[in-house]
Amino acid sequence: MKNWLAGWCCLLLCGVAFASSPGGVRKRVQASMLLTGTIVVAPDGSVRSYAIDRADQVEPAAMSLVNRSIPAWKFEPVLLAGKPVAAKATMSLRVVAKPIGDGNYSLAINGTHFGQEAPGQHVTYQNRVPPTYPPQAIKGRVTGTVYLVLRVGRQGQVEDAEAEQVNLAVIASDRDMVQWRNVLAKSALAAARKWTFHTPTSGEYVNAPYWVARVPVAYHLKTLDEPEVDTYGKWQAYVPGPKELVPWIDSQRLLSGSADALPGDGIYQLDRNGLQLLTPLSGA
Repeated sequence: MKNWLAGWCCLLLCGVAFASSPGGVRKRVQASMLLTGTIVVAPDGSVRSYAIDRADQVEPAAMSLVNRSIPAWKFEPVLLAGKPVAAKATMSLRVVAKPIGDGNYSLAINGTHFGQEAPGQHVTYQNRVPPTYPPQAIKGRVTGTVYLVLRVGRQGQVEDAEAEQVNLAVIASDRDMVQWRNVLAKSALAAARKWTFHTPTSGEYVNAPYWVARVPVAYHLKTLDEPEVDTYGKWQAYVPGPKELVPWIDSQRLLSGSADALPGDGIYQLDRNGLQLLTPLSGA
C-alpha cells in the first residue's frame, strides 16, 4: 500500500498546474474511499453483525482497518416503548490515508453515517433542478463535492440552506482553495433553493414544523466518450474542507454522522433518534 499511495500522490501533484509548494501540497494530500454497508446493533448497544458492500473489491489495508474497528464500536441503546431493542441500519464510512512523513501513511475511519429505511417517514425529492457547473470551475478543471444542510418547511419548500463542507479533488494555494470552495458552494446553494420536496406521511416526525437533511452535490468532469469507471473500494483524491457552522441547526442533529461520509447525490434526513456512536471510530 505504501508504494501505491506514493505513486498516487505523485500523479495527483503532477496533474495540477496551479499547485502550491511541494511541502504545502504534501500536507494537504489525502487518499480517501467511501464504503457502504449495513450494521445490526444489539439491545445493549454492541455490534451484533455488519456487512460491507462488495468487500472483495475494497483495498485490503482499508478492509483490515474496518474489520478491526467496527466490532469494537458501542452505540447508545435504541429504545422502543422505553425498552432497548436490536436495530438494523444502513451504513457508510469515509476511510482516509494521511501522509505522516518518510513515505508513510496512517489509515483511519474519518466519518460515518447511519440511516434506517423507513418509507414515508423522510423527505424525498419532488423537483430537483441539477446545479449548473460553474464555467470558471470547468476551465480550471476543478472537481469536488458540496455537502449542504437544508431546512425543509411543511409545504416542501427549502426555507434555509447552508454549505456545511466542501471537499475538493485538486490541490492549490490556500487562497485558491477558498475561492474554489466558494464557487462550488454558490452553485449548489443556488440550485438547492429551487428544489421542492415531498414531506413525510408517517412516523414520529410527521407533524414536525420542518425537517433537516444533508445533501451531497458532486461536481465531476468527464469527456463525452469517456467510459464510466467504478471507483468503489479504491483510493481517490481527497482534500477535506473546513466544517462550517450552521447557526439554525441544533447540535444533536449535527452529531448524526459526518457530512462527507454520505454516498452519492441522495438526501439524508437528520433525526434526533438515529444511531448514536459512543466510542471512537478507529485507531490510526
